[in-house]
Amino acid sequence: MKKNDQPLYYFDYLCLGSILNAQHPESAKRGRLAHEEVLFIITHQTFELWFKQILFELASIQELFAKSPLTEKDLYTVVSRLRRIVGIQKLINQQFNILESMTPLDFLDFRDALTPASGFQSVQFREIELRLGLSHDLKPVNFGRFSESDRCHLHQIAEQKSLFELIDAWFQRMPFLKFGDFDFWRTYRKAVGNMLLQDERTIRNNSLLDESEKIHQLHELKNTRRAFDCLFDTKLYLEQQQKGQFRLSQTSTLAALFVHLYRDETMLQLPFDLLTSLMDIDEQLTVWRNGHALMVHRMVGTKIGTGGSSGHEYLKSTIGRQRIFSDIFNLSTFLIPRSLLPRLPEAITGTLRFQAPGSLGQ
Repeated sequence: MKKNDQPLYYFDYLCLGSILNAQHPESAKRGRLAHEEVLFIITHQTFELWFKQILFELASIQELFAKSPLTEKDLYTVVSRLRRIVGIQKLINQQFNILESMTPLDFLDFRDALTPASGFQSVQFREIELRLGLSHDLKPVNFGRFSESDRCHLHQIAEQKSLFELIDAWFQRMPFLKFGDFDFWRTYRKAVGNMLLQDERTIRNNSLLDESEKIHQLHELKNTRRAFDCLFDTKLYLEQQQKGQFRLSQTSTLAALFVHLYRDETMLQLPFDLLTSLMDIDEQLTVWRNGHALMVHRMVGTKIGTGGSSGHEYLKSTIGRQRIFSDIFNLSTFLIPRSLLPRLPEAITGTLRFQAPGSLGQ
């Protein structure tokens, strides 16, 4: 690295001349500065700076996952960077508290000056969603609020493999689904059958339940059986996948479930941390959307947004349907008590605890 002969100055290194002079309130241009607009601008600029860091981390993670094989060292790096993203998300979610120190009347002092600009035009936030793997439709109308150059950029991102797709492919390559003559899934399915049979006996013999309550609980138990059947039957799984019940491939779901079930084994701790981090990211995105919707409701009530959307109602409608890693959350459906888990052969547990030099998910 070439040495810089000129002494480095803090102000210049951070380009503070540009950053600290990047606040230009629209209200001031119209003759009367609305005091709260400066807070509004700085908060949103801060959001965008943190979005930039999240994108920087995501791009590096995608690059690592695109490698084959992914080494244990690479996986550690991936998990560390995913955790950093979660930390950033928690921080920016707290910024709503600062923004809400502005009252609705304060906001009205400059709101009209913002039209037709809108938070929907955050290219970086949309890119974060696409890079993570949010389902998308590439019709031009979906990117209609962006400039032509931003639309082109988002289309290019949408055509790349998302983190969701890369992780799906990685789990499909993971070992430990079958071990020579030992068929883990056959023994697991037998354990599940015994567990559900015991649950049925418990319901039928429960004297505290009346007949209608027993019928209801037995019906729910039947649904649970059906869910387990889908897990193992490829045809049923594909049918449910087409209905949107699953996004991960069947092989990936089984591999991720195995990690959940045996996460105490040394070799599976990092993959389990990976799954946990992905759920944390999805959870924090939901917190963000909920916080954003509540803030908009607080500021403008039921008025339309500055970008022409239905405002709070639209934002509220996106909270539940814009989940990315629901499949990982749903794995809890298929967990069984540790006491019922099939015991793995010694040769397998030895490999899981003392892995020879190599790679995961080759």
